[in-house]
Amino acid sequence: MIHPEAYLDFFVYEDGVTLIGVAQVTLPDISFMSASLTGAGVGGTVETPLAGMLEAMTLTLSFKSVTDSAVDLASPKKHNLTIRAAGQDWDTVNVDKVIWADKYEFVVFPKKMTGGTIAPAAQSDASGEYAVYYYAGYKDDEKRFEIDQFNQICIIDGVDHMAAVRKAMGRTS
Repeated sequence: MIHPEAYLDFFVYEDGVTLIGVAQVTLPDISFMSASLTGAGVGGTVETPLAGMLEAMTLTLSFKSVTDSAVDLASPKKHNLTIRAAGQDWDTVNVDKVIWADKYEFVVFPKKMTGGTIAPAAQSDASGEYAVYYYAGYKDDEKRFEIDQFNQICIIDGVDHMAAVRKAMGRTS
């Protein structure tokens, strides 16, 4: 049995170049849109999540200060970001630590840059928020999910939940 323990460390890359080493990442929520159903044959109101239809996603990067990287990421253009993280679990069967790799890929556009605060002997807690256009997650190089709202792709655990929607609209890809 594997017991998850913690992330050990991570790097953020833009276009394959190390970008940020001193930051904290808040990954986007994956939140499905829903519709409320009422009427004949429905005993009240039922909320139903819509297959593959997602709310807008936001990536947040928190910096210790207003670094060059924080300012560069505020440039109003598309940014291709990759986060590579090393994590650690406890394997109870083999009685040993297990190191694993997570990777997250993003296409983002900046929404907000916060300069934080200036105080003596304190970090500024600057941050940036980014609209997410593409989001994919990997565990040990195995793709676990891929979301591309502009291309109507919502693959989770190997199932493309938008394939039938694209087919119904006459799209073959």
